Amino acid sequence: MQCGCSSVGTRILEKQGVWTKADTMSDTDEMIINLLLVGRTQSGKSAAGNSLLGSFDFDSHLSPSSVTTCCSLGCSCRISGFTRRNGHERALRVHVMDTPGYPHSSLSKEEVQKTVRAALAQHFGEEGLHLALLVLRVDLPLCEEDRHTIQLVQELLGPTWKNFTAILFTHADKVEEAGLNGDEYLHIAPDTLLNLLSSIQKRYIFVDNQANTLQQERKTILRKIMEFIRQNSYQVLLVK
Repeated sequence: MQCGCSSVGTRILEKQGVWTKADTMSDTDEMIINLLLVGRTQSGKSAAGNSLLGSFDFDSHLSPSSVTTCCSLGCSCRISGFTRRNGHERALRVHVMDTPGYPHSSLSKEEVQKTVRAALAQHFGEEGLHLALLVLRVDLPLCEEDRHTIQLVQELLGPTWKNFTAILFTHADKVEEAGLNGDEYLHIAPDTLLNLLSSIQKRYIFVDNQANTLQQERKTILRKIMEFIRQNSYQVLLVK
């Protein structure tokens, strides 16, 4: 397996007022997807990022204060034969950017926003962002902190944020412990959460944060993410 960050050829398009890039795939059998993790402190954001990467790039542990204080980029190994596009088999490589939780225990909103915006420009400025994953805990009700995080996503991604956002529900094992499945959980969810899901075309994934199941779920999660990206015509958002 080959690990590390690399790039592939692209061409720039403008579609529906959004600057996007379409992957040409002219000289490579590899597709790279760029993902952004955003969530409140102790939402399971970094642990979910490690699951997506199949590694332990991001520091993740229980703490009474925010663990992540800066943005960091993790790059997965090459996953051969993961997907097919235009009739050809493609390998997949995943780039994940972890960000400070917001609200943060030591950083202001302006500091978090400035840090994330600068990291997006540095790491995804040329290739673009495929999807922002808004991380929410299923065992905690949607609260004011989550609403601040949603607002942060809107301000970072701009008016087309709904086209490039999905929800990653973490701690899904708590749903199972309550004797529910994902559909039953959403059936009793408050209107605020259902309205949010509706606004992003019901793009969501449940993730079990127990260490022994994260790696087993990885391919299932990545296939769902790839389906979201395909539904969005493989567009990427250029955040400057």
